[in-house]
Amino acid sequence: MATERDTSTICLFDVDGTLTAPRQKITSRVEECLQRLNKKIVVGLVGGSDLAKIAEQMFVDVIHRYDYVFSENGLVAHKHGKLISKESIVSYMGEEKLQEFINFALESLSKIRLPCKRGSFIEFRSGLINVSPVHHVRRDLVKLFQQRFPDSGLTFSIGGQISIDVFPVGWDKRYCLKHIEKEAFNTIYFFGDKTKPGENDYEIYADERTKSFSVVSPEDTVSQLNKLFDV
Repeated sequence: MATERDTSTICLFDVDGTLTAPRQKITSRVEECLQRLNKKIVVGLVGGSDLAKIAEQMFVDVIHRYDYVFSENGLVAHKHGKLISKESIVSYMGEEKLQEFINFALESLSKIRLPCKRGSFIEFRSGLINVSPVHHVRRDLVKLFQQRFPDSGLTFSIGGQISIDVFPVGWDKRYCLKHIEKEAFNTIYFFGDKTKPGENDYEIYADERTKSFSVVSPEDTVSQLNKLFDV
């Protein structure tokens, strides 16, 4: 006899480094584990990337596979395949402030000597700006941004494997919880790999509303899910 799904419990997952190898597609083993979990409890994704990138790593129909998909830290929110909320960093910050930061970031990147300087280093998204110096200069850049814009109302967070996410204070991954709280879940689990202070899973990981687990790889995620939910 099938066990009834517990709709009072939700498990949220970071994507890059937690469900997939950095910028790679999800493996069948991890996907099958998630689908077994999805039959037991509610499952949601919360990534810093935009929806297109999350869909590349997961599945084209990702918003229909899971109850919730929160892209750009939850600033773009989908529930049961439908868009329920979308925030704009331009509307919130204003063009002048954003251009001041972008110009400084470009100037700073132009002064950094890298082994190979190719590609796009700044990506503008709906809810955040993604700066990708690629090589191991992210912490130095974050310090530089913090010194130059101490009162800007911006957060500079190390995300994924190669980038820095720049967004208004409070627009970290905890933002997705405002949508979750409306559903009155009894328990909110979170799994992420960037859970140290200054990394982009830290705020939601440390939030008192979540029961959180730090992982080091997708295989570790599966192992911890098996122990916790027997999937």
